[in-house]
Amino acid sequence: MDLLAHLAAYVTVCEERNFSRAAERLGIAQPLLSRRIKTLEQHFGGELFDRTRRQIETSNLGVLLLPHAKDVLSRAEHLRDLARSARETAVRAIGVPPDCEPAALARVIRAGAEHGIVVSIQELPADVRAARLDDGSLAFAVLRLPPETAPLGVPLGLASAETLATTARGRPVHLEDLRPRRGADHGPRPAVLISPEDAPFAADRLRKAAARAGLPEDRIRTTSSTATALAETLAGNGMLLCTEQFARRHQVSWVPLADATLHRGYELAAAPSRHGAGVPPDWLATLLAAALGTTTRAASNAPAAGHTDDARAQLAARG
Repeated sequence: MDLLAHLAAYVTVCEERNFSRAAERLGIAQPLLSRRIKTLEQHFGGELFDRTRRQIETSNLGVLLLPHAKDVLSRAEHLRDLARSARETAVRAIGVPPDCEPAALARVIRAGAEHGIVVSIQELPADVRAARLDDGSLAFAVLRLPPETAPLGVPLGLASAETLATTARGRPVHLEDLRPRRGADHGPRPAVLISPEDAPFAADRLRKAAARAGLPEDRIRTTSSTATALAETLAGNGMLLCTEQFARRHQVSWVPLADATLHRGYELAAAPSRHGAGVPPDWLATLLAAALGTTTRAASNAPAAGHTDDARAQLAARG
């Protein structure tokens, strides 16, 4: 027996003093209402209404139980309100790459508050983001995809503390450009450093492309963390594969890679719900696109340095 439904039928009949009006108020058929009252009477072991009179009257047992029935229904409604409030104000954990733009992530947090959502940003490795989205630990996550098929593309380039931008003169750099020129000093050359965000996706591609370009295998090196890779770059020991906004934030020169297959590909995904895969809200997708530094696949592989975060957000929204 659904006790709450049966108690609601009982209380409504008491208030309306008419089975037809009570059934209409509850939105159920009158025979169903009558069966619920009968079942409740069997459950309590006595009649709740005096049916010997023309007008329905509550029996002595019914009068005794009525305030308690109303209290049970009130407490049940209070529980539903609490659950609804908890759902609406629950923290939404969002998994993002470790090198997103902090100011753009701050805009995500503020926008969440404006939409009545408490946002928790979690910087996590790509494989951890995917695993925690699957197990429900994250509400949304930025997932890596091959750049050829990803809805969001993030141009990657090489950041250097010194000479790379001068050598490339601001144009997209090909790996062939990293070979020593004739007559140049053939001493140790800085390695191309790959951070953990790109290691599972770009390392093999970059090594193959480097081999085709005639670069020694030791010129490509995977690092243990983004901070370590940046430190070696600032020390002049390497060229970091990274986004333009990351290089700009840390005040190192940057030129885009000409080979778009070495860029990043992303999608924003939601944790599965009881009714299937969820859909991230448009405002969140747009702001996270800006935090990632994305362009659309139709955009140039080497966006102009003057692009702002807002411009990137507009491109992502149109894509």
